[in-house]
Amino acid sequence: MQNFRTVDVARRAGCSVQQVRNLERDGVLPPATRTATGYRIYTEVHLQSALAYRELAVAAGPVDAKRIVRSVHTCPASTTVALLDAAHARLHVERAELALAKKAAAVISTEPIEDVRASDWMSVAELAAALGVRSSTLRHWDAEGLVIPDRNAPTGARRYSPSQVRDARIVHQLRKAGYRIAPLCAVMAQLRHPPGSGDVGAALAVRDETLTTRSRALVDATAALAGLLPPHSVSPRATAPPPENRSRR
Repeated sequence: MQNFRTVDVARRAGCSVQQVRNLERDGVLPPATRTATGYRIYTEVHLQSALAYRELAVAAGPVDAKRIVRSVHTCPASTTVALLDAAHARLHVERAELALAKKAAAVISTEPIEDVRASDWMSVAELAAALGVRSSTLRHWDAEGLVIPDRNAPTGARRYSPSQVRDARIVHQLRKAGYRIAPLCAVMAQLRHPPGSGDVGAALAVRDETLTTRSRALVDATAALAGLLPPHSVSPRATAPPPENRSRR
């Protein structure tokens, strides 16, 4: 079995010597043995744990990364596998939301906002009629934070600016496509931040690259963890006894 110094693990895992000590302190690395003079001796298990943590920190964040790698040393293998499944599931949800955001961005590009005039603002009844929905639907979208209109100062009535009308059109199209309220809230909140459809497209492209990087890191982390998990015993399939070789009489 090959032994490593603290600095060896740090170099191979791309981190500092102090971080290696911190990972051992936090249980991400199992306790190292010590020499007579007190120096730590690490093994392949420690190195693989550090490598798995490095990739998981990219894929799922440092908190979940510590929890997952720590589970390898303290919990049944089924616990670690379940935590990895959850990490994959979260990335899948983020990727689905990204696809939804891309569709919304495509809608935005067809809804340019140019010179805004006072007559371009719409009331609840006007916008509901334009979209072919009930006024109560727009009020529900307001309550859920999907499309938040301005309010008329004297009366408190809802008034939709051209950009808010555009948001309502996007939500209406995506709702007709079957998208639920919860993911739509996350998407619309994101699309409101960058000003302009070009910025939205650039932001979504960056997020796409980030998700791909995280997904690849999770694959690499899973490979590193595979060597730390105990061998999986597969129950042999029950086989039927061979048919009797009966001779014809």
